[in-house]
Amino acid sequence: MLSLAACATAAPTPKALPHAPMDAVLADAVGPEGYLGAVAVVAERGTVVYRGVFGHADLQGRQPLREDAIFRIYSMSKPVTSVAALMLVEKGRLQLDAPVANYLPAFAGLQRVAGGSVEAPELVPVQRVLTVRHLLTHTAGFATGGDDIRVASALLQAEAPEDATDLAGYAQRVARAPLATEPGTRFRYDGVNTEVLARVVEVASGQPFDVFLRTRIFRPLGMHDTGFDVPLAQRGRIMALTTRDAEGRRVLADTPSAREAGVRLRAYTSGAGGLYSTVADYLRFARMLAEGGKREGVRLLREDTVAMMMSDQLGRFDPPVPAPEPGEGFGLGGYVVTDPAVATRPGSRGQFGWSGAASTYFTIDRERGLVILLMSQHLPTEGAPAPPKLAAPFYRAVYSAVTR
Repeated sequence: MLSLAACATAAPTPKALPHAPMDAVLADAVGPEGYLGAVAVVAERGTVVYRGVFGHADLQGRQPLREDAIFRIYSMSKPVTSVAALMLVEKGRLQLDAPVANYLPAFAGLQRVAGGSVEAPELVPVQRVLTVRHLLTHTAGFATGGDDIRVASALLQAEAPEDATDLAGYAQRVARAPLATEPGTRFRYDGVNTEVLARVVEVASGQPFDVFLRTRIFRPLGMHDTGFDVPLAQRGRIMALTTRDAEGRRVLADTPSAREAGVRLRAYTSGAGGLYSTVADYLRFARMLAEGGKREGVRLLREDTVAMMMSDQLGRFDPPVPAPEPGEGFGLGGYVVTDPAVATRPGSRGQFGWSGAASTYFTIDRERGLVILLMSQHLPTEGAPAPPKLAAPFYRAVYSAVTR
């Protein structure tokens, strides 16, 4: 009787989704006016229910795109860095609300810009302590973007942190520049937060950042094609990185990793945007989070830590920090849907995910048991015609198929 009761309440095994809705979105997005190609995978309650591979991997259209293609995932590196930091929190090596200066002394005695000009800035001491939580939530107050902080932005740019050769040098350069706002008062998404966090991971763990990721995350999860560069023997699997020129023509992007696929995106191990990966590898990472921090017997995080990571943090600040998008907040390393009724993307309350600059996307909907990955390689160009939207219509097609 116990066995029968268990069978009666068990969730049904997910069935393969009808491919037509998702196929149509990807087929429409791939072509001369769109993307070279795209790979997508959907998992429902641990079972892959959709796979799609469309288009080509090269600009000349001679090499069909493969499901095991390697992509520059750019900002989808950020959730990986966040997991690394949270692993150290669980081990007691890091504290979310501890000052960053406890780990990086150069961040003690910070100042912020209160007025003046680039030549003669008016600086005042920061009143709030910069914490590790601020780095994870992009509320550190760094001078990144916005016409209202032009002076602070110029002072940060003058330090040229992206010219650093390692994370230690990057963090030192950032620490020399004043903040734009008080920590914990404004959400400003930018890689500076996560690059500094990556350096905190190095100090707290006592390991180089790439070694920590490889030994503590990638190898345990079987993410064999994920890293900051690609072995020479595997570089033929890397999809070409395109953009649009002034005339709107699709061309190879003018970046080091586009010109020489497989080289590091930055000289330092960029936790904000430096990783290469595949759909299969990132699916392992995303499913680990979707399954509460454990995947195929390997536990990286406790369930309560994953729940915290995927819960809105902005509303918990005092006073609450305004959300970046309608119906969305921000967790510890990714967006969180707080109100599906007004959010621009389909999904459930608590849905978590992020994207990369070169058209890579993932989302985790734990309420519906969904993990969606979608990857291409195109960098938008300001002022140039943009290819068709990719993620939003694909997500809508998935949810339409799931709810049938």
